[in-house]
Amino acid sequence: MQLIDEIPNALKEPAVQALAWINHLEGTEFELTGVVDVDVALKAAPGETFEIGLVLCDGEICAREQIRVVPQSDHFSFSRVNSAPLEIPALLDPPEGLRQSWLNEALAKYEFVVLLFYRGLW
Repeated sequence: MQLIDEIPNALKEPAVQALAWINHLEGTEFELTGVVDVDVALKAAPGETFEIGLVLCDGEICAREQIRVVPQSDHFSFSRVNSAPLEIPALLDPPEGLRQSWLNEALAKYEFVVLLFYRGLW
């Protein structure tokens, strides 16, 4: 995964526009924290459709969205891609509320709990 600071210039604008599209479509306030599948996207010829994986977080959960990007004359159009299981799963964090209930149950049993985060997974 490439963090937001490492996104190649050729993919920054499509990634930012795809983020705005997802937030508008879903009524969410995700932030773009990284991208995956950049090598494949960078191999696309100018004006050619490509796919990119966006890693999005909203403070509570993080998710991966696989997006098809279709370049238009002055903008991009987007659609979600339903594909085979991904190396990085679509839901990178537990559903909202699940983490807190699990943590409360664990703290009731133990004196302390250590949470380990690894590559966006917990």
